[in-house]
Formats: sequence, C-alpha cells, structure tokens
Amino acid sequence: MKIAQPSRRTLLRSVAATGMGLVGGGVLAQAFPFTPNQRYPDPAVQILDPGFAKYRIYSSTVEQVATGMRWAEGPVYFPGAPGEPGYVLVSDIPNNRIMKFDEKTGAFTVFRANANYANGNTRDRQGRLVTCEHSVTRRITRTERDGRITVLADGFEGKRLNAPNDIVVKSDDSIWFTDPVFGINGEWEGARAKPEQATTNVYRIAPDGKISAVVTDLLNPNGLAFSPDEKKLYVVEWRGTPNRSIWSWDVGADGVSLSNKTKVVDAADQGALDGFRVDRDGNLWCGWGSNGALAAEPSDLGGRKVFQLRGKSEDLDGVMVFNPQGKPLAHIRLPERCANLAFGGPKNNRLYMASCHSLYALYVESHGAT
Repeated sequence: MKIAQPSRRTLLRSVAATGMGLVGGGVLAQAFPFTPNQRYPDPAVQILDPGFAKYRIYSSTVEQVATGMRWAEGPVYFPGAPGEPGYVLVSDIPNNRIMKFDEKTGAFTVFRANANYANGNTRDRQGRLVTCEHSVTRRITRTERDGRITVLADGFEGKRLNAPNDIVVKSDDSIWFTDPVFGINGEWEGARAKPEQATTNVYRIAPDGKISAVVTDLLNPNGLAFSPDEKKLYVVEWRGTPNRSIWSWDVGADGVSLSNKTKVVDAADQGALDGFRVDRDGNLWCGWGSNGALAAEPSDLGGRKVFQLRGKSEDLDGVMVFNPQGKPLAHIRLPERCANLAFGGPKNNRLYMASCHSLYALYVESHGAT
C-alpha cells in the first residue's frame, strides 16, 4: 500500500499551527520542514579526525526544534532547576525580536518584541540576560530579574558604539564584546547609520562599569570566547585577509592585557566563520557556511551568464569543530548556514545551533566550558 506524503504546504501549515513559525501578530516567517536522519549514527555528523569519535553519541541525531525566523543569531541557554529542562533564547534580528524555546513543553514563542535588533546574548554570573542591541540603540544591556533594562555601555570616548555583535562574561564579572558595523551597514538588521568609531574593536566592561578597547586591529570582529582556563581569548575576524579567521591572544595575569596574537583557524575553501563556543576540553565549535564570494568568471546557466558562488553552500553549512590548535575535527552538516551556537540542556551537553531560519539541536559527549 502506498502511503501519501504530505505536501510542502501541508507541512508548513502544520509548523505554523504549532506556533513554531509565528511572529508577533501571527505573521508567518520562513518556516521549513526538516526530516532527521533515520539511521544511527547520524551521517550528518562527519568525523574529520578520529579524535572526535569520543564526542559523538552513536544514538543521537540532529533535530530541528524550532523554525520560522529570518536570521537566527545569538542563542543563550538558561538552565532550569538542577536536572530539569531550561530554555533557549535566540535572536531573530530582521524581525526585531528575541524568541524562546522551552525544553519542557517544546513551545517556541516571542520572548521580547521590539528588541532593538538584538544580536548576541549571554548570561552573566548571576544568571541575568546580557544582550548586544545590534542597531538603532547600539548598546549593551542587562535584563534584571524584575524585567527592568539596565544600559551597561552605549559609547566609547564620547562616540556611539558601532553595532555590538557578540558577547561573553568572564569569571571576574567583566563583560567582553565585539563591535563591527554590520547592524548599521543597511536596513536589513536595523537602520543604516554612519560609524562614529574610527576602528572596529573588542571592548571590555570592567566590573566597576569602566569600558576599554582591548583589541583595535581587527576588521569587523565577530564571535568571541575564552578558553576554559581563561588564559586565551579567541576572536573571529569577519573581514580577515585572505579569509575569515579566528585569532587568539594570551591573557595576562591581570586578566586584561593581551599578547601573542596568533591565527588559529583560517576559513579557507569559501568557508565563513561567525559565532562559536568552546567546550571543556578547549575545542572550538564554530558556526559555518558559505562566505558568499562569487566565482571570478560567470557560468552558463540556461543560456545566461551567471556569477555563481565559489563553492556550494550545501557542502559548507553547519558547524565545524576544531581542536585548540586549529585542527579540524568534525563537520556537523545542517540544511542551513549556522550563525551561532550554545551548549545547553540539563547536563550542558546539548548543542543548540542557530541557523538562518531554524534552531537545531544535537546531544554530544561534550560539555560547554561555561
């Protein structure tokens, strides 16, 4: 007996009915059906070095837990009671909102509308949400437990920040964030504006609130993270030459000074680095996809000369994992480019991947460093 397969329209209607594709006001954003791999181990988890095998769970597969966003970014996990499910917040930048995925119920709802084009998010050491407001307000904010918003930084040396992008909190309660110009380059992720800062920097907000520029020589810094012992700082250079790169610095005994700048990862072969996280072993789990570069010469496509991408997005999309020295360990393949990710779950071993229109998850035998 032949079983009829649901149409794409039926699948999308089903997605919308669950609330996974709803924006504030009930408008459907891009929502996509996803079929997980049936067999174990999941062939989407490609091992590039035998050393990664210990991190793969044989009977775990990539899951799509939410969809219906226009550009998913900045996931952050908030744990529940000990051993209990928590929730993930993820920015949907063009829709100007932060979404919430509840692990216990599976609900995907609007956490904050009119979010000032929030991009990167993190938790501070007191469990409060700290957010990069990517455009218009162009500031770093903290959401207090009673819901009030506290502005932590909105300028440097008398001039407005560019477009705060990604953020991390160190164990000394200092806050480090990147400030490229993406959020003011156009109207898609906010409002076009002229940069006021002469350079695109990495900043540190000290526990007393003082802000300082700790890295000033990167062209549009993006994702950032510390090693588990906080002796190294890693930062993505989005406009790296010739390719996007991850640089590392040694962090001084004062917890502030940086030295010994070293390139750890070079995103060759048209790869695009974005946000990333570090696990307890110091491995770098990196959002990955096409950098959008065009071929030098056009191809004939149906009788037309078309400049196509260098490399295929479908061969690049997902998460690349590197060891602390920059050696590729694995590629977790996804049907959409991954912009950023976070470890979560009650045991801190569930990898959440914010990828274009959807949020994906995969259980691994690895744990987030923080």
